[in-house]
Amino acid sequence: MSNLNSIVAATDLSAPARHAIERAGMIAADKDLRLTLVHVASQAPLEQLRQLLGTADERVAETLQAQLREAMRDLGEALHQRFAVAPALDLTTGDLLPSLLARVDAAKADLLVVGARGASFLRHILLGSTAERMLSSARTPVLVVRQPPHERYRSILVPVDFSPVSLRSLRLAAEIAPAAAVVAMHVFEVPFEGQLRYAGVDEAKIACYRTQAAARAEANLAGLLEESGIASGRLRKVVVHGDVSQRILEYEQELDCDLIAVGKHGAGVFEELLLGSTTKHLLAESQSDVLVVA
Repeated sequence: MSNLNSIVAATDLSAPARHAIERAGMIAADKDLRLTLVHVASQAPLEQLRQLLGTADERVAETLQAQLREAMRDLGEALHQRFAVAPALDLTTGDLLPSLLARVDAAKADLLVVGARGASFLRHILLGSTAERMLSSARTPVLVVRQPPHERYRSILVPVDFSPVSLRSLRLAAEIAPAAAVVAMHVFEVPFEGQLRYAGVDEAKIACYRTQAAARAEANLAGLLEESGIASGRLRKVVVHGDVSQRILEYEQELDCDLIAVGKHGAGVFEELLLGSTTKHLLAESQSDVLVVA
């Protein structure tokens, strides 16, 4: 059964934000999904304009709204011409973050697509605390688009820690990009390795612990991939020792991945309270698009 039926793509109508809209159009066309384009016009500037102009020039604000509607229609028509999809157009006014999430809920969206760059909307969404609040608050997976979508995704890197979100990340990534290779990666460390060394445990014994940890990870990963239902011909397993964030970024480059799918939270108890540290690091440092799965 498909996990994807409806996509919302957010835009601030700037040229850089078109990358996200076009990627959403490409996915919607490939999967025959409902697509809704959402633009949230901030209420504060409109109110300031009305105060400056007075009620006699209310028509100026109305003209601005008409221009936004026209820009949305042009964007929808461009998607129709390129991908043969007919997106619904949703122009709303209000506070950015709650308004966007409300529109996602209203559309019953299974995926929210946003861009990593933009003139106003995405700059605020994806920088600093606003990014963390949006990704933490969103109940749907969020695809953060960095690169122009010249082609379908070719290679997806899916870091897994065997928490429940790992299986969801694998399945959703495979569905979003049905022709892409899927690299399932687990990065492990020996518990308290530094302390063991400090306590005088010899390197041969620590190496033995690493071998055992790697074998357990290999077995767990094989079980997870079998449960995912993804065709084995698409899959590649990577089990590696080291720092999680560093290793993911290394393999992103080494394997020339164009999408990373990662869980919003890690396996740790405290990471459930906030956006996971690894996820935040990948959003800041990776070159690929990033799919954040709840």
